[in-house]
Amino acid sequence: MSTYQFPDNFLWGGAIAANQTEGAYLEGGKGLTLVDLLPTGKKRWDIMLGKLDQFTPVEGEFYPSHEAIDFFHRYKEDIALFAEMGFKALRVSIAWARIFPNGDDLVPNEAGLQFYDDLFDELLKHGIEPVVTIAHFDVPVNLIVKYGSWRNRKLVGFFETYAKTILERYKDKVNYWMTFNEINMLLHLPFVGAGLVFKEGEDQRQIKYQAAHHQLVASSLAVKACHEINPDAKIGCMLAAGMTYSYTCNPDDVMDAMEKDRESFFFIDVQSRGAYPGYAKRFFKENDITIEMEADDEALLKNHAVDYIGFSYYASRATSTDPEVLKNQTAGNVFGSIENPYLEKSEWGWTIDPKGFRITANQLYDRYQKPLFVVENGLGAVDEVNTDGEVNDDYRIEYLRKHVAEMGEAIEDGVDIIGYTSWGPIDIVSASTGEMKKRYGYIYVDKDNEGNGSLERQKKKSFHWYKQVIESNGEILD
Repeated sequence: MSTYQFPDNFLWGGAIAANQTEGAYLEGGKGLTLVDLLPTGKKRWDIMLGKLDQFTPVEGEFYPSHEAIDFFHRYKEDIALFAEMGFKALRVSIAWARIFPNGDDLVPNEAGLQFYDDLFDELLKHGIEPVVTIAHFDVPVNLIVKYGSWRNRKLVGFFETYAKTILERYKDKVNYWMTFNEINMLLHLPFVGAGLVFKEGEDQRQIKYQAAHHQLVASSLAVKACHEINPDAKIGCMLAAGMTYSYTCNPDDVMDAMEKDRESFFFIDVQSRGAYPGYAKRFFKENDITIEMEADDEALLKNHAVDYIGFSYYASRATSTDPEVLKNQTAGNVFGSIENPYLEKSEWGWTIDPKGFRITANQLYDRYQKPLFVVENGLGAVDEVNTDGEVNDDYRIEYLRKHVAEMGEAIEDGVDIIGYTSWGPIDIVSASTGEMKKRYGYIYVDKDNEGNGSLERQKKKSFHWYKQVIESNGEILD
């Protein structure tokens, strides 16, 4: 394996989200947020897809976000472990409902603001740069019930108030921001991505793209506010990335792959380039989708583009126009894909494609010519504590080693990459399944799918591997 030259100021670290780690779901004045309504089990997927009206937790159901891994109370212990690994950055999100419990409150919740002050102070004390996502699969439930969430233009104003509040409050502590986590997930899990719940007979596609427009306008308003409040700060967008391969060289397959990629690029084209692309306008016209805009929306999008492109990469995808080939489906971070015969799969059916990581990074940089920030990448796997009390997760080390190497190759290709915050440096609740057994971390958390366990933290073998990677600035990957 070659030695790679990463930039001297490269931001090595990890990434977590408030709704998957904090717990304390109604502590400190916090209101209910959409993830607090996602139980484990069969109903979870129906709710995530916007199929069920259920706006309060149901007695007898288990909601993993309510305690999660109790980061709210244990963040100092966890940050000390991240610092021991040598983290230069930790990506976190702010829980909107900790700051504005109902979303439309006139005054922010001081206890929530103070929690993040304390969190950022703890990170900075250890020399760790906070990288903060403003909305990570997060809408206060009151905004869903009262206004219909992001289908309603009023959400733009509520979000702008929230964004301005935290941008001003933490302007001296946070230099890297992102607006919406995996904004393209709105099309695939509309409740998770935008708090959308559909009534029978509604035109779901129309509602999704109108909600997307509202989020895109809100994102531009956040960029505008960030640049005014702290001109030295950088604010980016965030894409659930992973290029789509054409299964064959049949031009129909190639066209289909391009269209699948454009489904996601649409969001970043607007956020980075500042305008709706021609292919999107054609799609809207051919599918009778009408985007209601206000007079200054287009100017706002044009004048307030993001500074960098944040993205997650877990797997590539493949597509075909052949009905027989389409029968061979596998999973992959919610995005459907046909099986790629050249690739291995994880225990959850996600393709393992390190080379695809390099290709995706080049694809994004060629398209946008803006710095990239890899803010999620990792392997979900079942980890076992052996009889010696150790977790020997060599499979995770192998996955990460190959992906970091391909990131090094992308940098050699000329791709400008700010940093790498691998997903789930500590075991957390899975966003898609609500499981704890689907573990990503370098740190094992003693908790199971039913919520049982001591929550004790324990270093895995990968902890020591990643510490060495950071110490060597990516030169030592073995």
